[in-house]
Amino acid sequence: MAFNGKNLKGDLFGGVTAGIVALPLALAFGIQAFGGINDPSAASLGALAGLTGAIMLGFFAALGGGTPSQISGPTGPMTVVTAALVSGTYTACQGSLSAVLVSMALAALFCGLFQILFGVIKLGKYVRYIPYPVLSGFMSGIGVIIILQQLYPLVGLKGSGTMVDLLMGIPAAVAQGVSLGALLLGIGTILIVLLFPYVTKKIPATLVALVVMTVISLFCNISDTLVIGDIPGGMPLPLFLRDGMDWTGLNWGAMLTAAIIPGLTLAGLGSIDTLLTSVVADNITKTKHNSNRELIGQGIGNAVAGLFCGLPGAGATMRTVVNVRSGGRTRLSGMVHALLLLAVMLGLGGLVKFIPLSVLAGILITVGWGIIDFKGFKDLPKIPRADAVVLLIVFFVTVFVDLLTAVGIGMVIACVLFMKRASDLVEGGYSSAEMTNFDKESPWEDEGGMPQEIRHKIYVQRLNGPIFFGTITRFQEVMHDVPDNVKIVIIRMRLVSFMDQSGLYAMETAIKDLQAKGMMVLMTIIQPQPMYMLKTMKVIPELVPEEHTFPTFEACTDFLRTTCI
Repeated sequence: MAFNGKNLKGDLFGGVTAGIVALPLALAFGIQAFGGINDPSAASLGALAGLTGAIMLGFFAALGGGTPSQISGPTGPMTVVTAALVSGTYTACQGSLSAVLVSMALAALFCGLFQILFGVIKLGKYVRYIPYPVLSGFMSGIGVIIILQQLYPLVGLKGSGTMVDLLMGIPAAVAQGVSLGALLLGIGTILIVLLFPYVTKKIPATLVALVVMTVISLFCNISDTLVIGDIPGGMPLPLFLRDGMDWTGLNWGAMLTAAIIPGLTLAGLGSIDTLLTSVVADNITKTKHNSNRELIGQGIGNAVAGLFCGLPGAGATMRTVVNVRSGGRTRLSGMVHALLLLAVMLGLGGLVKFIPLSVLAGILITVGWGIIDFKGFKDLPKIPRADAVVLLIVFFVTVFVDLLTAVGIGMVIACVLFMKRASDLVEGGYSSAEMTNFDKESPWEDEGGMPQEIRHKIYVQRLNGPIFFGTITRFQEVMHDVPDNVKIVIIRMRLVSFMDQSGLYAMETAIKDLQAKGMMVLMTIIQPQPMYMLKTMKVIPELVPEEHTFPTFEACTDFLRTTCI
């Protein structure tokens, strides 16, 4: 939906609300990105980078993107990659903050250029082919990384290095002495974020936690707690106009070369993160985003953020949902969110400096916890063993090796397993030519006995072929096409020979959506493997009772004839 003056009130309120939610997250992600720098000014530089990134990306991605209600800014996956780049550059360049800022700016610029390229060559549609176990293991790994990185600031300490370094360094860090005040502030922050929504959801819990715990730290004079420190005021300046930059000794050729791979990694992660958020926004607003235009808009936003030394980011799910729930529907809401953050930077920088790092650590720990896919881990004993192996491999490689490597390994394993499954299906007599063909138009030969009196109440959804990670987007589209005025939906499963974890979750969501609209869901001729999956995950009988599944379509027709006529 383009700008529409009729929704002006909703867009303004949605943008302001999203901006309030984004403020503590922008500060926290920025400080996390610079957490590996052993320099007194690291926290203030990080906070400035986080705010600048949220402003520039938030404004320009909304202006040029393809998801009107999307709110963009620094996110967990992007910050993890940026933090590794910042820490590595600081060490390699012998503590040069100028080199750190240039390196981050170049990586964000390359990220933006790659995303623009992705949009121009229309790569957006291929995100749908990432299997659920790969995404689940990847996002859960990022959640664990965020939590581990915040354990040190939570107790008033500084920590940096790989995940192994952080874990191995915990005993030595504890021996140095932890700040009880910082720990209490962090725990208080976590409790407020978790419990305040039970009081009211109209005020963002993260903002309440930020304000309350900062005020407590000031009134209780907790002097052993690390704080953000001074943030430069005024309008954000481009990299080449910033004061205090030392351009001598910078090897531009080496820095350009070193920024390409992180830029590509950021572009890949940001594109995945953004388009998944776009799908969430579509489901809530019942609209259809333009994935390639969205990538171009994100690319422009990240490139501009890089030029202004801002943190690169992506479409942010929580902030987008807050915007939509508050009435935001057009790109104006995202621009308002960015302008609000700019106003904060111009007017409240003097207050932000008192925020304890342990409070921001508490906020980020709740963010990391929310990213972890506990449902995926809980279902590990029930899903196919191959999917479980992929999920665990991607998870551990993400945490202990590298994010891009994790996704690459996961995709290779998933593709090999899929080729094996496809081969088995063909050898077993199933045709692979109709794998992605979900046809709701052509009646099957056994549907002639449907009573005329109840035809207007019934919608028959025919599914042809396996439902797996490569076909769930099309499956979701046809399930969304079910008219709202029908009372009964019959899902025909005769030709669904296989269902993986991605397909299972898509089916579960589709059934819940139909039932939420007051429709009865019936299922016919469920093949052995899908039946095993549906029963193992308790979709049958908890969502669809046993008596609403039928071995033949004729049996389903007889049931309808006796109950609906």
